[in-house]
Amino acid sequence: MEPNLPDVVLWSIPAFVLLTVIEMVSYRFHPDEDAAGYETRDAATSLTMGLGSLGFDLLWKIPILAIYMGVYELTPLRVPVLWWTVLLMLLAQDFFYYWSHRGHHVIRILWACHVVHHSSEKFNLTTALRQPWTSATVWPFYLPLIACGVHPAALAFCQSANLVYQFWVHTERVGKLPRPFEYVLNTPSHHRVHHASQGGYLDRNYGGILIIWDRMFGSFAAEAERPVYGLTKNISTYNPLRVATHEYAAIARDVRAADTWSERAGRVFRGPGWQPAAKAGAATDSTAATATTSATALTPAASVPDTLSPQAPAPERAL
Repeated sequence: MEPNLPDVVLWSIPAFVLLTVIEMVSYRFHPDEDAAGYETRDAATSLTMGLGSLGFDLLWKIPILAIYMGVYELTPLRVPVLWWTVLLMLLAQDFFYYWSHRGHHVIRILWACHVVHHSSEKFNLTTALRQPWTSATVWPFYLPLIACGVHPAALAFCQSANLVYQFWVHTERVGKLPRPFEYVLNTPSHHRVHHASQGGYLDRNYGGILIIWDRMFGSFAAEAERPVYGLTKNISTYNPLRVATHEYAAIARDVRAADTWSERAGRVFRGPGWQPAAKAGAATDSTAATATTSATALTPAASVPDTLSPQAPAPERAL
């Protein structure tokens, strides 16, 4: 029998709207020059991406639910839906969410889905709504739960609860919480680190509800310097279609330009910004040659203006 569980997201919509309005008003009356704050087009894009994800998720859920139900019918195990088993399921779902989230950062074809959520250079409650339209890449990470006897409806409830929890951590208006909370839970401070584009903050703080997974598996970083949000190579567009598909298009271009099948596979399944050794070495040599040429041109004997040498191109790492 299918568990009768509430639609957590639907019941939370009034709270989403109220908290977003409060945050907007707070920036109006108590501005923070250092905070990313709000920008109308950016917020509108985030809302559009969120609404679009609702429609696309309905499409993806048809085949995913069929697979989940097939696995559930095949397994002899059953997890009853009781108050204490729901708590255990929430814990287990959060564990697998950590690995799903981490995978969507370190495998490029998965990152092409998740990059949407990181594409804003702002960090506010509307950023939480900037969701991908291609979330069909998430479902394999939760198959172990289904195989252990968790009903797909119970899994959906846990995923919704996790998503709702993460809404409030997308804000700069909340500082660090008391140490016990910061040690165990994903907080605004921890999630600001996750959305930052500085090198020391990349690939950090994947936890959904709990941050203990990051502490256990070596991906935790505390907030120190103020985060700079967005990608290391920002896309500079508010077009929802481009926001949803830009990384897939970049992958297609790189695959077409690849010289070997191993490079093509790497462009799809290795990390964002991965380069084959030969091309990475060539880029390094080119950068070194440019720097040497610039240094020679700027020696005291040279009759040239005092200008800066060109900067090396940033790695194509977008986290």
